[in-house]
Amino acid sequence: MTLLRNLGVLLLMAAWVVAAHVGSAGWGNADFNTAVAVLPVIAALFMALWRLPQWAWRVVGALAVLGMLAWFWPKLRHNVPLLYYLQHLGIHVALGVFFGRSLLGPGDALITRMARRIFGHELSDRKVRYTRNVTLAWTVFFFANALVSTLLFIFAPPAIWSVHANLLTGPLLGVMFLVEHLWRLCVLPPHERPGIADIVQAYRRESVQRSARTTPPPTA
Repeated sequence: MTLLRNLGVLLLMAAWVVAAHVGSAGWGNADFNTAVAVLPVIAALFMALWRLPQWAWRVVGALAVLGMLAWFWPKLRHNVPLLYYLQHLGIHVALGVFFGRSLLGPGDALITRMARRIFGHELSDRKVRYTRNVTLAWTVFFFANALVSTLLFIFAPPAIWSVHANLLTGPLLGVMFLVEHLWRLCVLPPHERPGIADIVQAYRRESVQRSARTTPPPTA
C-alpha cells in the first residue's frame, strides 16, 4: 500500500510538472493553465486559514480568497507565465531566507540545529563547521536559482525559462543533494554521518516545533 501511495504521489508530481511546463510555455487551454498555476497558492492560503482559531474567520477568509480569485481571473489567464515565474521565484526566495537567516546572529545554523536533534546537543567542531557550511551552500543555491530564473524569464523565450523552472529544478535539487552527500563522505567520519531517514525525521521535528511556536492556541 505504501509503495502504491508513493507511486501515486510521483505520478501526480510528474503530471503537475508537465502541466506547469505546458502552461509556462504558453501552450494549451488558458483556463486550465491558470488553474494549475494558482492551485498551490490557493492550497497554501487555505492551509493558513485552517490554522486560524475561529471558524468564522476561516469561512470569511475562504470566501475572500475565492472572491478575489474570481475577480482577478480574467487578468490571471492572460498572464500565466508570470504566475509560474512568481511561484518559482517566491519558493526559492522563501527557502533562501529560511536557510540564510539562521546564519545571522549567534545561534546555530538551520542544519546545525537539525544535526543536534539527530546526535544530541554535543557536536564536534568539525560537525558544526560542516553543517554551517552546508546551510550556507543551500542558501546560495536557492538565491542563485532564483536569479537564474529571473534572468531567463526576462531575456529568454518562455519555453526556455519553463525548461529551467519546471523540468530542471528537480534534477538540480538532486544534484545538490548528491554533492552534499559526497562532501559529507569526504569531511566527516562515519559515526558523524546521519542517514537519510535521520535527516528526514529531524526536518519533520524541526517543522513541527516551528509550527507549534507560530500556531495560536484555540479559543473557546
